[in-house]
Amino acid sequence: MAEIAVHLRSVRDKILYAATKRELKHRYYEPRLVAVSKLQSVESILFAYEAGQRHFGENYVNELVEKSLNPQILEQCKEIQWHFIGNLQRNKVNKILNVPNLYMIETVSNDKLADMLNNSWPKFRKSDDSKLNVMVQVNTSREKEKNGCDIVQVSTLVKHVINNCHNLKFIGLMTIGMFGYNIANGPNPDFICLIKCREKISDELGIDTKNIELSMGMSNDYEHAIELGSTNVRVGTAIFGNRPQKNTL
Repeated sequence: MAEIAVHLRSVRDKILYAATKRELKHRYYEPRLVAVSKLQSVESILFAYEAGQRHFGENYVNELVEKSLNPQILEQCKEIQWHFIGNLQRNKVNKILNVPNLYMIETVSNDKLADMLNNSWPKFRKSDDSKLNVMVQVNTSREKEKNGCDIVQVSTLVKHVINNCHNLKFIGLMTIGMFGYNIANGPNPDFICLIKCREKISDELGIDTKNIELSMGMSNDYEHAIELGSTNVRVGTAIFGNRPQKNTL
């Protein structure tokens, strides 16, 4: 477990270095590191938290619920911030909203899910004025097996969240992108696509681009994503090592 702290330090150093290579217009923020703890043990999370990590991402609702309610995590990780980064089915909305220290849902992909989150959140929030942070997931690679709204629907969905979902706070856009892209061929087209989506939203809805985050980049490409302007990277394997098989949990 000690190597988790070493890996975290290495990832943070690489994030900071990649951030120095950004265009000047992207240097107003420090990229957020989300440690993807999918299928990792509670002990791994505790070690990462002890090493200073606060934002953690989970892909499966039941796993996030179980980990967030774990007595050790509740006792020792009081400042933990959970990101849900997997496919969220509407029948599991109430379950996910009950997670202690839920920070953000990064995978809102349609108006029906947005409406359900909006309508359900008042039952779970701790104060009348607190809103649930959400990102709109975009299927930039247009792969059928990927979740996310179509590129042409992004502005419409974001507008719906802002205008009709007053219990939600629109934070930005998220994409997974095509796996294994070789940056020797140039900037990742999925990342460029998400950047263009942000520009389109900014123009059409009058939102400053500084108020639209970009969640893009994972263990194999987070440095490249940061150089292009990612504000939020989701890194798992580079921190925790290879994850166990799902049926071993």
